[in-house]
Amino acid sequence: MLILVVGPSGAGKDTVLDAARSRLAGDPRFRFVRRAITRPAAAGGEDHEAVTEAEFDRRLSAGEFSIWWRAHGLGYGVPADIGETVARGVVAVVNGSRTRIDAAARLFPTRVIEVTAAPEILAQRLAARGREPAGDISERLARTITLPPDVAVDAICNDGSVAAAVEQFVAVLNRAAESMRRS
Repeated sequence: MLILVVGPSGAGKDTVLDAARSRLAGDPRFRFVRRAITRPAAAGGEDHEAVTEAEFDRRLSAGEFSIWWRAHGLGYGVPADIGETVARGVVAVVNGSRTRIDAAARLFPTRVIEVTAAPEILAQRLAARGREPAGDISERLARTITLPPDVAVDAICNDGSVAAAVEQFVAVLNRAAESMRRS
């Protein structure tokens, strides 16, 4: 199964994912997938494989990404080998995009974890990280994307403590792994 983690910028996806990855380190039921992104490794955010635009395009042409997208001036690619991971019955956890849920669901049995937060909290977090001007932040907050109705979605509100959000997140992952074991 593929668990696609989505949500608006500033919701805390990276924080929750990092904590869950640490907590589940060594658990063979899960693979936390590292994405290729056309962003320098030192730019902050998630641990990713930094690639140039040319390298991204080469890998895309070579079929090395199972899912890919462009957003906010960057290219994001999920390695094609997650198909092997899912085929072995391992839960692949991917920091994804709400716009690519349908594409993922066409390729793999997919569940979505949507990490959210109140708009005022998103605005504060985006401003605090200092990566973009206020106008860009406003545009991000104004974006709404409707999730497909035929894919299971677990929503986690990350307005409170990170520990509470991580507890909910790990519980969803454990339920997904258990459902894979039973099937």
